[in-house]
Amino acid sequence: MTDFLFFSGSWNSALVILNMGLISAIMAIGVNIQWGFAGLFNVGIMGFTALGGLAVVLTSTPVIPAAWTSGGVSIVMALVMGAMTVVAGVMITKFMAPGKLRALVLAGMMIAGFFVYRAIFDPAVGAVEAINPALQGNIGGLGLPVLLAWPAGGLLAAGAAWLIGKTALGLRSDYLAIATLGIAEIIIAVLKNEDWLSRGVKNVVGLPRPLPYEVDLQNDPGFVESAAGFGLDPVLASTIYVKAGYALMFTAVLLALLWMAQMALKSPWGRMMRAIRDNETAAEAMGKNVTRRHLQIFVLGSAICGIAGAMMTTLDSQLTPGTYNPLRFTFLIWVMVIVGGSGNNFGAVLGGMLIWFFWIKVEPMGILLMEFVTSGMDEGSALKTHLLESASHMRLFTMGLILLLVLRFSPRGLIPEK
Repeated sequence: MTDFLFFSGSWNSALVILNMGLISAIMAIGVNIQWGFAGLFNVGIMGFTALGGLAVVLTSTPVIPAAWTSGGVSIVMALVMGAMTVVAGVMITKFMAPGKLRALVLAGMMIAGFFVYRAIFDPAVGAVEAINPALQGNIGGLGLPVLLAWPAGGLLAAGAAWLIGKTALGLRSDYLAIATLGIAEIIIAVLKNEDWLSRGVKNVVGLPRPLPYEVDLQNDPGFVESAAGFGLDPVLASTIYVKAGYALMFTAVLLALLWMAQMALKSPWGRMMRAIRDNETAAEAMGKNVTRRHLQIFVLGSAICGIAGAMMTTLDSQLTPGTYNPLRFTFLIWVMVIVGGSGNNFGAVLGGMLIWFFWIKVEPMGILLMEFVTSGMDEGSALKTHLLESASHMRLFTMGLILLLVLRFSPRGLIPEK
């Protein structure tokens, strides 16, 4: 049965594909809300997903008292100081009359604030990162239940989206895409380099999980006895148990978000958003605040991406900032939305599940295909070597081919918007 569904592999690999497919479907819903409902071209999905992963670290990891004693409080003070400097600059720009005096006051405020910020921030960061850097070197988290990290990931991504939207949503669609992509890269750069916050490229491993670790189940005599009753090896049984548990939780989150997205789509608010998407000028003439509504839906879609990012980090049990890249967390999600059907929530779910399946399975299938094609060629054949080496690119080739075929024969997606 597994071979029929997944062409090759075991129930273990099938559940891995299913879990990541569910998370991808949730991310596709978030992007579909922004693009399909309001026509916002957000290319910063990767950044909001990464913020969701960071929320797991900040929410569920244990508190590190030594870090807070040595520099954690000072880091918070420095960040508050930096925020106050920015707010003061905004107030000066808003209330002072334009001219040389305003420019001098603004420049003096910013320069003084910067040096005060660095004077507090740099020593505090050095002190925190010096604490057991092999295992810690960061401020830790709040030690809360890990399931709270999922909504926390949504809130963190929503907060970042609000700040970004206040400045970027006034841009034209192509400039908005460039701005969000650049901001996403900034977020990833911060996660990679600020060890005090996320351990940088050293990663945060062994994160708390809502389900037990497999090794703990394998050492549980009761679980081992239950697995033996089903004729299963404890290692296989523990893996299936954990992954199936994640699949149930992820399905529950997906169904809840899908239901809410459908209710929003059918509501007067949803009809208003689509009216704004189709003709902003006419919507403004009817008294709608287009910028405010764009900000609202930008925050909502980004929050859903943040929830998905938190779920993925919990599934992996680690935060690895170096693995976030635009190909996987931006381009692929857009392919899911376009192939599934922009503006249709069910299409986004279908696209997420279907494209993720092909993303995982096409490469090994391509290798088998190339091995079959070149089976009659000489071992030293340059063509055979080239074809076998090219098999690893089948993944990108297939994604492009699927996207091209869908745009040619079903430009509105597999499940078009009604």
